[in-house]
Amino acid sequence: MNVGGPHGWGAPLYAAVLDATAVGAGTRVLDLGCGAGLFARAAADRGARVTGVDLDPDAVALAAATVPEGTFTVRHAQDPPAGRFDVVAAVQLLMHVADPVAVLHRAGRAGGVVAATAWGRERECDVRVLADAFAPWLGPRRPARGSPVSEPARLRAMAERAGLSVERQAEVVVPFDYADEDELLVPLLASVPARAVARRVDPAILRATVLERLEPYRSEHGGYRLRNLFRVLVARSR
Repeated sequence: MNVGGPHGWGAPLYAAVLDATAVGAGTRVLDLGCGAGLFARAAADRGARVTGVDLDPDAVALAAATVPEGTFTVRHAQDPPAGRFDVVAAVQLLMHVADPVAVLHRAGRAGGVVAATAWGRERECDVRVLADAFAPWLGPRRPARGSPVSEPARLRAMAERAGLSVERQAEVVVPFDYADEDELLVPLLASVPARAVARRVDPAILRATVLERLEPYRSEHGGYRLRNLFRVLVARSR
Protein backbone atom coordinates (compact mmCIF):
# COMPACT_ATOMS: atom_id res chain seq x y z
CA MET A 1 0.00 0.00 0.00
CA ASN A 2 1.35 3.42 -0.89
CA VAL A 3 -0.92 6.16 0.35
CA GLY A 4 -0.18 9.64 1.56
CA GLY A 5 -1.98 10.75 4.68
CA PRO A 6 -3.06 14.01 6.28
CA HIS A 7 -0.54 16.29 7.93
CA GLY A 8 0.90 14.77 11.09
CA TRP A 9 -0.58 11.32 10.57
CA GLY A 10 2.68 9.55 11.46
CA ALA A 11 3.00 10.86 15.04
CA PRO A 12 1.36 7.82 16.72
CA LEU A 13 3.48 5.42 14.67
CA TYR A 14 6.70 7.28 15.45
CA ALA A 15 5.82 7.31 19.15
CA ALA A 16 5.20 3.55 19.09
CA VAL A 17 8.64 2.93 17.55
CA LEU A 18 10.41 5.26 19.97
CA ASP A 19 8.63 3.73 22.96
CA ALA A 20 9.35 0.16 21.82
CA THR A 21 13.06 0.91 21.44
CA ALA A 22 13.35 3.06 24.59
CA VAL A 23 14.76 6.05 22.73
CA GLY A 24 15.66 8.88 25.07
CA ALA A 25 18.33 11.41 25.87
CA GLY A 26 21.63 10.51 24.23
CA THR A 27 20.33 7.50 22.26
CA ARG A 28 22.20 7.20 18.98
CA VAL A 29 19.53 6.69 16.30
CA LEU A 30 20.09 5.89 12.63
CA ASP A 31 17.04 6.64 10.48
CA LEU A 32 17.17 4.63 7.25
CA GLY A 33 15.13 6.17 4.43
CA CYS A 34 14.68 9.30 6.52
CA GLY A 35 12.56 11.19 3.99
CA ALA A 36 11.78 14.72 5.16
CA GLY A 37 12.98 13.92 8.68
CA LEU A 38 9.66 13.62 10.51
CA PHE A 39 10.59 10.48 12.45
CA ALA A 40 14.05 11.91 13.06
CA ARG A 41 12.42 15.05 14.49
CA ALA A 42 10.33 12.96 16.86
CA ALA A 43 13.46 11.11 18.02
CA ALA A 44 15.45 14.31 18.45
CA ASP A 45 12.61 15.80 20.51
CA ARG A 46 13.26 12.97 23.00
CA GLY A 47 16.92 13.92 23.19
CA ALA A 48 18.28 11.38 20.72
CA ARG A 49 21.34 12.01 18.58
CA VAL A 50 20.03 11.43 15.09
CA THR A 51 21.70 10.40 11.83
CA GLY A 52 19.63 9.87 8.70
CA VAL A 53 20.17 8.59 5.18
CA ASP A 54 18.04 8.71 2.06
CA LEU A 55 18.63 8.37 -1.68
CA ASP A 56 16.64 11.53 -2.47
CA PRO A 57 18.81 14.67 -2.17
CA ASP A 58 15.74 16.89 -1.81
CA ALA A 59 14.45 14.76 1.06
CA VAL A 60 17.83 14.89 2.77
CA ALA A 61 17.83 18.68 2.48
CA LEU A 62 14.37 18.82 4.04
CA ALA A 63 15.44 16.49 6.84
CA ALA A 64 18.47 18.67 7.58
CA ALA A 65 16.17 21.69 7.82
CA THR A 66 13.67 19.81 9.99
CA VAL A 67 16.35 18.50 12.35
CA PRO A 68 19.25 20.98 12.19
CA GLU A 69 20.97 19.25 15.09
CA GLY A 70 21.04 15.95 13.19
CA THR A 71 23.37 14.58 10.50
CA PHE A 72 21.87 13.61 7.13
CA THR A 73 23.53 12.24 4.02
CA VAL A 74 22.53 10.95 0.60
CA ARG A 75 23.19 7.23 0.54
CA HIS A 76 21.43 3.88 0.22
CA ALA A 77 19.88 2.16 3.24
CA GLN A 78 22.07 -0.86 2.45
CA ASP A 79 25.13 1.35 2.86
CA PRO A 80 24.73 2.96 6.28
CA PRO A 81 27.37 5.35 7.57
CA ALA A 82 30.24 4.09 9.67
CA GLY A 83 29.80 3.94 13.40
CA ARG A 84 27.71 2.06 15.91
CA PHE A 85 24.16 3.10 16.73
CA ASP A 86 21.91 2.15 19.62
CA VAL A 87 18.81 2.00 17.44
CA VAL A 88 18.47 1.62 13.68
CA ALA A 89 15.00 2.42 12.36
CA ALA A 90 13.44 1.59 9.00
CA VAL A 91 10.13 3.41 9.28
CA GLN A 92 7.88 2.72 6.29
CA LEU A 93 10.94 1.83 4.21
CA LEU A 94 10.94 -1.92 3.56
CA MET A 95 8.05 -1.88 1.07
CA HIS A 96 10.02 0.55 -1.09
CA VAL A 97 13.32 -1.34 -1.41
CA ALA A 98 14.21 -4.19 -3.75
CA ASP A 99 15.78 -6.35 -1.04
CA PRO A 100 14.27 -5.86 2.44
CA VAL A 101 16.35 -8.70 3.87
CA ALA A 102 19.58 -6.99 2.82
CA VAL A 103 18.45 -3.72 4.39
CA LEU A 104 17.58 -5.47 7.66
CA HIS A 105 20.91 -7.33 7.62
CA ARG A 106 22.87 -4.11 7.25
CA ALA A 107 20.71 -2.47 9.90
CA GLY A 108 21.59 -5.27 12.30
CA ARG A 109 25.28 -4.78 11.69
CA ALA A 110 24.96 -1.03 12.32
CA GLY A 111 22.98 -1.07 15.55
CA GLY A 112 22.08 -3.01 18.63
CA VAL A 113 18.31 -2.69 18.19
CA VAL A 114 16.52 -2.68 14.84
CA ALA A 115 12.97 -1.40 14.39
CA ALA A 116 10.95 -1.64 11.20
CA THR A 117 7.38 -0.66 10.40
CA ALA A 118 5.00 -1.62 7.62
CA TRP A 119 1.41 -1.11 6.56
CA GLY A 120 -1.02 -3.79 7.63
CA ARG A 121 -2.84 -5.92 5.10
CA GLU A 122 -5.12 -4.01 2.76
CA ARG A 123 -8.25 -5.28 4.52
CA GLU A 124 -6.85 -3.94 7.80
CA CYS A 125 -6.58 -0.36 6.53
CA ASP A 126 -9.52 1.95 5.86
CA VAL A 127 -7.53 3.94 3.30
CA ARG A 128 -8.47 1.22 0.82
CA VAL A 129 -11.82 3.02 0.43
CA LEU A 130 -10.03 5.95 -1.21
CA ALA A 131 -8.85 3.65 -3.99
CA ASP A 132 -12.39 2.24 -4.28
CA ALA A 133 -14.09 5.64 -4.43
CA PHE A 134 -14.21 5.72 -8.23
CA ALA A 135 -15.62 2.23 -8.73
CA PRO A 136 -18.97 3.55 -10.09
CA TRP A 137 -17.11 4.76 -13.18
CA LEU A 138 -13.95 2.65 -13.34
CA GLY A 139 -15.46 -0.64 -12.21
CA PRO A 140 -14.43 -2.76 -9.23
CA ARG A 141 -10.76 -2.51 -8.41
CA ARG A 142 -8.69 -5.65 -8.39
CA PRO A 143 -7.47 -6.35 -4.87
CA ALA A 144 -3.90 -5.21 -4.50
CA ARG A 145 -1.32 -7.94 -4.05
CA GLY A 146 0.18 -5.99 -1.19
CA SER A 147 3.75 -5.98 -0.01
CA PRO A 148 5.19 -9.13 1.56
CA VAL A 149 6.19 -7.06 4.58
CA SER A 150 2.50 -6.48 5.34
CA GLU A 151 2.17 -10.14 6.29
CA PRO A 152 3.41 -10.52 9.89
CA ALA A 153 4.80 -14.02 9.40
CA ARG A 154 6.72 -12.97 6.30
CA LEU A 155 8.05 -9.84 7.98
CA ARG A 156 9.33 -11.96 10.88
CA ALA A 157 10.86 -14.45 8.44
CA MET A 158 12.68 -11.67 6.61
CA ALA A 159 14.15 -10.39 9.86
CA GLU A 160 15.31 -13.88 10.83
CA ARG A 161 16.87 -14.44 7.39
CA ALA A 162 18.70 -11.15 7.93
CA GLY A 163 20.33 -12.61 11.03
CA LEU A 164 18.10 -10.83 13.54
CA SER A 165 16.39 -12.20 16.61
CA VAL A 166 12.85 -10.83 16.74
CA GLU A 167 11.86 -9.59 20.18
CA ARG A 168 8.35 -8.42 19.40
CA GLN A 169 5.84 -7.51 16.72
CA ALA A 170 3.22 -4.98 17.73
CA GLU A 171 0.15 -3.61 15.99
CA VAL A 172 -0.56 0.12 16.01
CA VAL A 173 -3.82 1.61 14.77
CA VAL A 174 -3.17 5.01 13.27
CA PRO A 175 -6.13 7.22 12.40
CA PHE A 176 -6.05 9.42 9.32
CA ASP A 177 -8.16 12.39 10.42
CA TYR A 178 -9.53 14.89 7.91
CA ALA A 179 -11.11 18.04 9.33
CA ASP A 180 -13.70 18.42 6.58
CA GLU A 181 -14.72 17.39 3.07
CA ASP A 182 -12.21 19.63 1.35
CA GLU A 183 -9.21 18.33 3.28
CA LEU A 184 -10.16 14.82 2.22
CA LEU A 185 -11.34 15.52 -1.32
CA VAL A 186 -8.82 18.04 -2.68
CA PRO A 187 -5.89 15.57 -2.85
CA LEU A 188 -8.18 12.66 -3.71
CA LEU A 189 -9.77 14.46 -6.67
CA ALA A 190 -6.32 15.49 -7.90
CA SER A 191 -5.30 11.84 -8.29
CA VAL A 192 -4.88 10.18 -11.69
CA PRO A 193 -8.07 8.06 -11.43
CA ALA A 194 -10.10 11.10 -10.40
CA ARG A 195 -8.83 13.18 -13.31
CA ALA A 196 -9.71 10.39 -15.71
CA VAL A 197 -13.26 10.24 -14.35
CA ALA A 198 -13.63 14.03 -14.27
CA ARG A 199 -13.18 14.22 -18.04
CA ARG A 200 -16.55 12.51 -18.51
CA VAL A 201 -18.52 13.20 -15.31
CA ASP A 202 -19.97 16.42 -13.96
CA PRO A 203 -17.73 17.58 -11.07
CA ALA A 204 -20.68 18.07 -8.73
CA ILE A 205 -21.90 14.52 -9.39
CA LEU A 206 -18.39 13.14 -8.92
CA ARG A 207 -17.98 14.93 -5.60
CA ALA A 208 -21.40 13.88 -4.31
CA THR A 209 -20.93 10.25 -5.27
CA VAL A 210 -17.49 9.99 -3.68
CA LEU A 211 -18.77 11.57 -0.47
CA GLU A 212 -21.65 9.12 -0.38
CA ARG A 213 -19.20 6.21 -0.49
CA LEU A 214 -17.18 7.79 2.32
CA GLU A 215 -20.19 8.51 4.52
CA PRO A 216 -19.53 5.56 6.90
CA TYR A 217 -16.26 7.26 7.88
CA ARG A 218 -17.79 10.66 8.58
CA SER A 219 -17.67 11.92 12.17
CA GLU A 220 -20.43 13.73 14.01
CA HIS A 221 -18.38 16.93 13.67
CA GLY A 222 -18.28 16.77 9.88
CA GLY A 223 -14.77 15.41 9.49
CA TYR A 224 -13.61 11.97 8.39
CA ARG A 225 -11.57 9.30 10.15
CA LEU A 226 -9.90 6.34 8.43
CA ARG A 227 -8.32 3.82 10.81
CA ASN A 228 -5.25 2.01 9.52
CA LEU A 229 -3.20 -0.77 11.04
CA PHE A 230 0.59 -0.71 11.01
CA ARG A 231 3.03 -3.29 12.33
CA VAL A 232 6.14 -2.53 14.34
CA LEU A 233 8.88 -5.13 14.49
CA VAL A 234 11.70 -4.87 17.03
CA ALA A 235 14.74 -7.14 16.77
CA ARG A 236 18.38 -7.51 17.75
CA SER A 237 21.42 -8.92 16.04
CA ARG A 238 22.17 -12.51 16.96
